[in-house]
Amino acid sequence: MRWIVVDGIDGSGKSTHASWTRTHYEERGERVLVRIHPSPTWIGRRARRALEGHGKLMQLLATLFFILDVLDSVRRLRKESEQYDTIVFVRYLMATAYLPEKYAPTGYDFFAKILPRPRRLLLVDVDPEVAHSRIRERQHVMEMFEDMESLRKVRKKVLLLAHRGGWRIIDNSVSEVEAKANLISCLEDWDANAA
Repeated sequence: MRWIVVDGIDGSGKSTHASWTRTHYEERGERVLVRIHPSPTWIGRRARRALEGHGKLMQLLATLFFILDVLDSVRRLRKESEQYDTIVFVRYLMATAYLPEKYAPTGYDFFAKILPRPRRLLLVDVDPEVAHSRIRERQHVMEMFEDMESLRKVRKKVLLLAHRGGWRIIDNSVSEVEAKANLISCLEDWDANAA
């Protein structure tokens, strides 16, 4: 089973890259599961609701429910690995970048040690202004980390953690054609090196 994590700041294009990944492998006859966090499960819906709130309590609840949601996905991973050739998690370890700056590296290191960690880690990077513009176009309830200041702060931490953790970084500030080509190149490179 091939396990890929796609992560990045809000509005970076994580779900789009996960969808392109699904298509890439399905066109090769593989069975692919994409699991997005927060998920549509009861726990994931609670995380999403908390993310739409404000204040320290809602931030704490969003964090706790997100962790529980990810742990639930990890619990299901073994069974799903028997049913699918490729599993893609959208958001995983990089959620620790939403912790306060002094705790983010420690949180990342802690979860990277206790949670299973795939070798295929993809960070979709984008300029915060581009991300903010995309978020506004969605016309949904804004989440607590989707303002410009939060996007800048989280991106800084995400890039720091990505360099520490051996992530492959793809710039998604380019055209869609170029971004997709960069993703396919990355996937093919991973597959060639895994053989």
